[in-house]
Amino acid sequence: MSGATKVKRLLDEHGQTYAEEAGIRLKDTPMPLYQLLTLCVLFSVRIKADIAVAAARELFHAGMSTPRGMADATWQDRVDALGRAHYRRYDESTATALGEGARLVLDRYHGDLRRLRDEAGGDPEKLRGLLREFPRIGPVGADIFSREAQGVWPELRPAFDKRARGAAEGLGLPHSPEKLAALVGDDDLPRLAAALVRVELTT
Repeated sequence: MSGATKVKRLLDEHGQTYAEEAGIRLKDTPMPLYQLLTLCVLFSVRIKADIAVAAARELFHAGMSTPRGMADATWQDRVDALGRAHYRRYDESTATALGEGARLVLDRYHGDLRRLRDEAGGDPEKLRGLLREFPRIGPVGADIFSREAQGVWPELRPAFDKRARGAAEGLGLPHSPEKLAALVGDDDLPRLAAALVRVELTT
């Protein structure tokens, strides 16, 4: 099977991004960027991907889809939303992290993560470093944000983290970010990265 055929199959079978699955229509505007950050916080603990996605949906449905909505919600509101998604064990600490992170977005970036992008000045490593200043976001969370946001923030391209590259190698595909990026158009980079991670999680 050729590399092009493998990639097409990957995109057809596993090419939904995690943002899409969580109901986030990702674009370069404040609300969906904040929703993606929330999703990354939820992913940054040892929990199943489908539960993290469900938790994001519950939070957004409960009015916590913006930093103001998250900050104005009570800690118990956040815990309850996470509980409805069966986001157990980490619900209380995550509720705290989400509240503190929302306040950081409001206080430092005036509710708009595009200001974080501006502060990074086009440097993807500086951007990841700024993301890691949010509670609960570590290297993994910053990588997830970069994978998903590369469709709207070109300076992050190509973003294929260790997990995606490992899956690519296992499938006999190139495993350098640049060579993987050459297999698809820019619009499909987030989909290919997500597809590789989904494959890795099921093997």
